[in-house]
Amino acid sequence: MKSIYLTGFMGAGKTTIGQALATNLNLPVVDTDTLIEQNMKMEIKNIFEQHGESYFRELETNTLQELPVNDTLVTTGGGIVTTQKNIDWMKKFGCMIFLYADPEVILERLENDTTRPLIKQKKKEEIIELFNKRLPLYNQAHIKVDTTGLSIEAAAEAVHNAIKTWNNRQQ
Repeated sequence: MKSIYLTGFMGAGKTTIGQALATNLNLPVVDTDTLIEQNMKMEIKNIFEQHGESYFRELETNTLQELPVNDTLVTTGGGIVTTQKNIDWMKKFGCMIFLYADPEVILERLENDTTRPLIKQKKKEEIIELFNKRLPLYNQAHIKVDTTGLSIEAAAEAVHNAIKTWNNRQQ
C-alpha cells in the first residue's frame, strides 16, 4: 500500500487521528514535526526563532522526502502544503488526505497552545486568514474528511473508509 499523508491546519487533529488510524490500519506512524525536533534536537518554536520559517520549510521538505513511500502513515505539520513540491510529492507517492475542521473549532483547540510559532500573539482574525489562505492548498489532496464534531475514533473510521474507497478507485 502507498503511504498515507495526513494534512490539515494546526489543531485539525492530524497527530491524534493519525495514531488511531495507524492502529486501525496496522501501519507505523511517523510525525514529520516530531522527526524534525528529534533530528535537530530542538523544539519547532525554537527552530523558527533561531533559523526562521524558510529554514524550517526546507527541513520539512527534506524530512518528507526521506520517509518511506509505502506502508507508512505520515502525519504532517500544518504548513507542509505551503511548499507546492511537498503537495506534489505526497500526491505522487501516496494518498494525501486533508483533515478539515471548522475554523471556530480549531480556534477553541488552539486557544491555550503556546507551541505553535505561526499563531503565537496572533488575533483570531489573523488565524482565520491564515486558514483561508492555506485552504486551496489543502484542497489539492486526494481526499477531504470533515472531522468537525467527530470523536477521535469516529474521525479515524471516516478516514479509514475514505481510504478504502480511494484504493478501490485506484485499482
